[in-house]
Amino acid sequence: MNLEAFILGCGGMMPLPNRHLTSVLLRREGELFLFDAGESTQISFRKLNLRWKKISVIFVSHTHADHVTGIPGLLMLSSQVDRNEPLYIIGPPKIAEYIESNRRVLDMYINYEIVVKEITEPGIVYQGEGFHIRCFPLRHTKPCFGYTFEEDKRPGEFYPDKAQALGVPRGPLWAKLQAGETVQTKDGAEVPPEAVLGFPRRGRKFSFVTDTLAFHDIIYEVAGSDLLVCEGMFMQNLIESAREKKHMTAVQAAQIAVEAWVKKLALIHYSPRYTDQDLKQLLKEAVKIFPYTVLTRDKMVFPIEYTD
Repeated sequence: MNLEAFILGCGGMMPLPNRHLTSVLLRREGELFLFDAGESTQISFRKLNLRWKKISVIFVSHTHADHVTGIPGLLMLSSQVDRNEPLYIIGPPKIAEYIESNRRVLDMYINYEIVVKEITEPGIVYQGEGFHIRCFPLRHTKPCFGYTFEEDKRPGEFYPDKAQALGVPRGPLWAKLQAGETVQTKDGAEVPPEAVLGFPRRGRKFSFVTDTLAFHDIIYEVAGSDLLVCEGMFMQNLIESAREKKHMTAVQAAQIAVEAWVKKLALIHYSPRYTDQDLKQLLKEAVKIFPYTVLTRDKMVFPIEYTD
């Protein structure tokens, strides 16, 4: 089952010609999950040839303009295509007021159901077949949340030799064992799946963290992520400015990645003050701490693979 993360926008505060505002799309087979929707999100959808009508949920970190100004356009655009399923919008307090006021003031034509859920406490905010999405509080200048997408554990590796030795012939019964079901042999003996399967294998994990101070609880929440998309707004020489504005540096993001044992760190939401040449230095600072760091660019795609 394919799992991919698309960078729709990598910048913070204001859009630049080749640096749209922060937005990340996660695609699991045909289902789409959008994390934040800054200005120009629609442009990246078009450039990447993605089908916005397949968005199941929009997850909002916080209600600063550079993270939500792309939502009204998406809502109106979705009325131009056939959509039968509801669109869920999940975010912090005031996200419902933001959506409703935009619908009213812009006199939006909406021909599908929009379900807005405001987060009241950390925990699982969305569940699907074989996965869940969890939110956790961040520390910014207003209520802000990070998100993790995590798949359920998969059955362990199947050992055909063990199945045959226990009298289970090749065929449909093998599929049932692999699916975690107990089967019965021709002799009436029951064979449980654990008799022919290895230890359960972990699912994949994706984490999205922006805008926030760096603090220890983030490590716990994103631990073991295959891909951590995390803000790295400033270079380390501006760490005091980062603390004052409640953001983090690229080095702090890299330190979180190290301690959380993530597999890849993708820096996002960097300051518009930095030129492309400056960003090379920002990346270099992070790579010294965590070698598996990349700097996101608009239209980047990250396949998230199984590791076993």
